[in-house]
Amino acid sequence: MNITESESNHSSLDQMSVTELLTSINQEDQSVALAVEKVIPQIEALVLEIIPRMEKGGRIFYIGAGTSGRLGVVDASECPPTYGVEHGLVVGIIAGGDSAIRKAVEFAEDDPDQAWKDLQEHMINHKDTVIGIAASGGTPYVIGGIKKAKENGVLTGCITCNPDSKLAWEAEFPIEPIVGPEFVTGSTRMKAGTAQKLVLNMISTSVMIRLGKVKGNRMVDMQLSNKKLVDRGAKMIMEMLQVEYTVAEKLLKEHGSVRKVIDFVKNS
Repeated sequence: MNITESESNHSSLDQMSVTELLTSINQEDQSVALAVEKVIPQIEALVLEIIPRMEKGGRIFYIGAGTSGRLGVVDASECPPTYGVEHGLVVGIIAGGDSAIRKAVEFAEDDPDQAWKDLQEHMINHKDTVIGIAASGGTPYVIGGIKKAKENGVLTGCITCNPDSKLAWEAEFPIEPIVGPEFVTGSTRMKAGTAQKLVLNMISTSVMIRLGKVKGNRMVDMQLSNKKLVDRGAKMIMEMLQVEYTVAEKLLKEHGSVRKVIDFVKNS
């Protein structure tokens, strides 16, 4: 059933006022979180499989095309600055290569063999996880990549917004938030894209927390890549060690991360 391509619940969009457009879009968006809530058990099942693999040196690979691919790239690219992990621990791969992040590459998503070739460039192995992202669940690039990964003993999951899709049948751990028709018929960058983003947030955040990259509710391993983050880190240290801001900032700049400062103080 191709719900993502079904007719919008709203007609005559071109006759709506701006207020009507914004209100209607917002009303549709409110259903997305509820759809994601229903698949928390599916998300949990995948996360529980990912964690022990990453504890043994495994990685997460997202594969997708178009909007889905871009969402995977965004989630992967945010893990190093947020959690201080090395680049390459979470990897986003988009059909058509990095140029497709900004500009669509025609027919890149139609090659069922290319994703596995792209994954092999990273020396993918049985400790890794591949998560296919496709709103429709019918993208050949993603289906082909998941199928080959599974055949080669790699853990596979997927995020799709159509029930009983080809992608879900191939993946060992499918996640299927069914968000219904899009406001603009077939425009899956909207509700489907939002659902995919929410699920990706949940996967990467829960995995990183369980891997010890968060202390309490603080990003203690975040990269200090700008003044805002240095300020945030210093304020964390102030609170955790009960010291003045100038002392906290000095310690942070000396040791390079909130965690290192805390460990230094504990061991000194």
